[in-house]
Amino acid sequence: MKRLPCLQRLASLLLLCATATASAVVDEGHILIDRIIAVAGDDVVMLSELRTEATKLAQRLRQAGVSPMPSTAAIQKQAFDTLVMNKLQLAEASRLGIETDEQTVARAISSIAANNQMSVEELGTTLAAEGLDFEAFRRSIRDEIVIRRLHNREVTSRVQVTKSEIDNYLERSIGADGRVAVHLLYILIEPPDGATSEQLEAARSQADQVVEKLRGGADFRGLAQQVSNSRNALQGGDLGWIEANQVPPLLQPHVAKMNKGETRGPIAAGRGFHIIQLEDVRYGGGNFIRQTRAQHILIRTDEVTSDDDARQRLTQLRERIVHGDDFDTLARSNSDDKASAIKGGDLGWSTPGNLVPAFEEQMDGLELGEISEPFKTEFGWHIVQVLERREHDASDEVRRDQARRAVRDEKAEEALEAYLRKLRDEAYIELRLDDMSS
Repeated sequence: MKRLPCLQRLASLLLLCATATASAVVDEGHILIDRIIAVAGDDVVMLSELRTEATKLAQRLRQAGVSPMPSTAAIQKQAFDTLVMNKLQLAEASRLGIETDEQTVARAISSIAANNQMSVEELGTTLAAEGLDFEAFRRSIRDEIVIRRLHNREVTSRVQVTKSEIDNYLERSIGADGRVAVHLLYILIEPPDGATSEQLEAARSQADQVVEKLRGGADFRGLAQQVSNSRNALQGGDLGWIEANQVPPLLQPHVAKMNKGETRGPIAAGRGFHIIQLEDVRYGGGNFIRQTRAQHILIRTDEVTSDDDARQRLTQLRERIVHGDDFDTLARSNSDDKASAIKGGDLGWSTPGNLVPAFEEQMDGLELGEISEPFKTEFGWHIVQVLERREHDASDEVRRDQARRAVRDEKAEEALEAYLRKLRDEAYIELRLDDMSS
């Protein structure tokens, strides 16, 4: 039994052992022999888990239309890395008391089924047809939710974005020429943690060679699968379509000056050497959205005021307004929404998505000046009147919001990478070579 501190080395040895064991299983009359193949912290990695994870990864790549498909060894390595990191993160989440409940898991599964236009029962049948156990699928969804909550608590919630960071991002924005989105391909050549000067130089040299091959006509996707250390390496480095103001700040100034089909790099920054190719560009005009200005009266329900009481009261108020009473005055004296009541119930200009769906649906169905019948939302009972509508060019607001999200996502990604490296570096990871050979 041997302890290996380097996860990449561990994965390489594991692949050799897993391949040999898989062959042995076939020779032993198709009987599945499961084994502990590694220890990750206080948990273990089973050979069956590696096979299942590798199968799921291969299916996702095929469904995404990745071509050429990565080698079996590359798929197994990423599957193993994923298994180890998931176990370490779940252990950390458990230590911090982060968990989820069955209702949240059930809602997530229902959402997945609905997005695939099927019932939960049909989803189970589909998974079974692909050789996947539904309970294992349920556990994987639970684990994903817990890990996402861990990331939010320990990383994302701590990321702050300043006004100057947004301004700096917009100064080098790639949307000035009318670009609204770009399709990027990406390769990362990353030296090992704590790299020596020789290792850094070796990584730089490899990145230079990759760029030379690309400019000589080599296929970007094929090279990305072979050499990239990025998370999307198996997808051929394809980042897909990205809105102009959501390009990572690290790449933004380079993409801004690139023409379609151009390759840039290596860019020395952050974790290593970055290489990008601009595959395509989309152009567009202004960002016009329909805004509505409305006023409302809210009656909250409680132990004293029932749903029937609130509805009846609002019906009476509506009748008074229809027959000539002033909406503003009645809102000031009757609405439980104190923030808008002092303004006569005026909610100001609202953009789609700003208000709760039930309220927005009622408001959008009204003509100018029309007053709704009483209706209920999570906040209580309302009547609403539409005052104005307009088509608003929200390009500046949208650009700043997109820039804020891009900077936040970039900082969160860097923080998450550092957080995961810390978890991995501090973990006890051991390959069970003795078990594999028995």
